[in-house]
Parts: sequence; C-alpha cells; structure tokens
Amino acid sequence: MTAPLLIPCPHCNGLNRIPAERLGDQPKCGRCKAAVLQAKPFELKQGDYASQIKGDLPLLIDVWADWCGPCKSFAPVFEQAAAQLAGRCRLAKLDSEANQPLSAQLGIRSIPSLILFKDGREVARQSGAFPLPQLLAWLGSQGI
Repeated sequence: MTAPLLIPCPHCNGLNRIPAERLGDQPKCGRCKAAVLQAKPFELKQGDYASQIKGDLPLLIDVWADWCGPCKSFAPVFEQAAAQLAGRCRLAKLDSEANQPLSAQLGIRSIPSLILFKDGREVARQSGAFPLPQLLAWLGSQGI
C-alpha cells in the first residue's frame, strides 16, 4: 500500500489525504464534501493559487482571457484533456483579466499560456493553443 496523496480541494482549498488506489472512486473533500477530483477544469482565482499549486498531483493552469480568440478555440481541447487526465493531473483555468495581479506574478506575456506545477513549483510552460494529441504529448514529456 502506498502513502496517501495530498490533494487540495478545488472548491474550498482544503488538503485531502487520498490513497492512490482510491483516486478513481470520486473522492470527496473532508471539509466541504465536494468532489476533489473532477473530469473538467476548475476556475483558479488569485486567492486559491497558493493552496492549489501544492499537493501530490500536478496542476496544469490554462491562462486565458475572454477577448482572446485562440483561448476560446483551445477551451474545448483543455476540457477534453481534463477528462482524459482525471486522477493523474488536475487542470485549472485562470482568467488573466479577472486575476491581473496573479497573471503579472506568473509573468504572463501571451495567452493562452499553459503552466505546469509539480510539488508547488513551476516545471514547464508553453504558450499558444494546440490540438489535444500535441497537448497530451507535451504533458507526457513532462512525466504526466
């Protein structure tokens, strides 16, 4: 039996200990009782950032804006990736317009931008929208 994984809740930011073999069982948050792992991206906000980059499952953030055409065309691809990566990687969307201080802190210069975090640290970054196979290949090259 492996050690449980620490995974932050996308709803209340509470840290949950979830055995690796139970990741597919739709685990619920011990604090707010909402689903900890979703097969869709969750919305990331300024106040959630520090809590959400922690944990044992990688976090992929899509930085986007409502006025950005490529961002809008990439959104369905990101949704599909979230469904395929459930239990291996958490996916979040960060609205760069609504969260300008965090976008500046992250050094966002173009959108869409993807930032991959593991163990609380940024490990990879990619700008631009691309098809699902290319996104999954990029994540595969990062060990996801």
